[in-house]
Amino acid sequence: MNKQITLAHGNGGEENNELITEIFYKHFKNDILARSEDSAVVELSGSVAMTTDSFTVSPLFFAGGDIGTLAVCGTCNDLAMMGAKPKYLTCSVIIEEGFSTRELEKIVRSMKKELSLVGAMVVSGDTKVVPKGSVDKIFINTTGVGEIEYEGISASKLEEGMSILVSRDIGTHGATIFASREGIELDSSLESDCAMLYPQVKALIDGGVNIVALRDATRGGVSAVLNEWAKASDVCIEIAEESVPVRDEVSGICEMLGFEALNLANEGTFVLAVAKEDESKALEILKQTHQSASIIGECSTQHKGKVVLNSSWGTKRFLDLPTGELLPRIC
Repeated sequence: MNKQITLAHGNGGEENNELITEIFYKHFKNDILARSEDSAVVELSGSVAMTTDSFTVSPLFFAGGDIGTLAVCGTCNDLAMMGAKPKYLTCSVIIEEGFSTRELEKIVRSMKKELSLVGAMVVSGDTKVVPKGSVDKIFINTTGVGEIEYEGISASKLEEGMSILVSRDIGTHGATIFASREGIELDSSLESDCAMLYPQVKALIDGGVNIVALRDATRGGVSAVLNEWAKASDVCIEIAEESVPVRDEVSGICEMLGFEALNLANEGTFVLAVAKEDESKALEILKQTHQSASIIGECSTQHKGKVVLNSSWGTKRFLDLPTGELLPRIC
């Protein structure tokens, strides 16, 4: 097929069929998709979770992943945060005229790789090609459906005394994207944390941890998650600043540009709330994947609906929701 996407690839005719067959069907091959019906007919049992998300990251390819990795991990992670095993996804793409078919196939291969990690499959999709300048190269929307394996997870169930943990060091995705966009060269191995979170959630479930709340800390970072939880449960969440795991490279970028690491986006990091008696067990399980996992704070009733950051110097300040635009096109 052509080396570049043309408007003809979106016309519903021969070129469109060629694009779908030689790139999407080739990598997403499964019996349900192969039927080519207007709607996929799938089998589900029990309660299900459903989510949808759109991805517009710039640059499309970055250290640790690409827009395809983000599209699959982002949607599957939202399902995992509700205790659900990702099972079926839809994939819709809006492609700019002139986009490289080689890069498109590279993106789809990344999606296939991530899907294989959790046994999920793309069962339906859509492709649109728009004139040059209408979009920035490629936009992807994915909708996911998963079967709930652990019920009752909710941001409104936090209570005084519960512990707050993070699954790994924070801010690497936001820092990586910014460094790449701005041409900042780092003499380090810093890369996006983009990854499937279901295996870690499954380990917590199998380990008998009583999960109260889960949330992947994407746009707005950890501070957005904590503020949403504090308001939803009407509790104060107190965080020990020195307990928050941040890589030196991320701290350096934050200091240089005036960012707050707690505000930076993540794509493979989640925040977990558990009862105090479960915190050690939960931490032990999380450290099996990332040694940087940490207990960062607890719930109190001191300032209900607020997040308080306690520094190592004995000072306190409110950690508010991020405002303004830190990093355009991060996911």
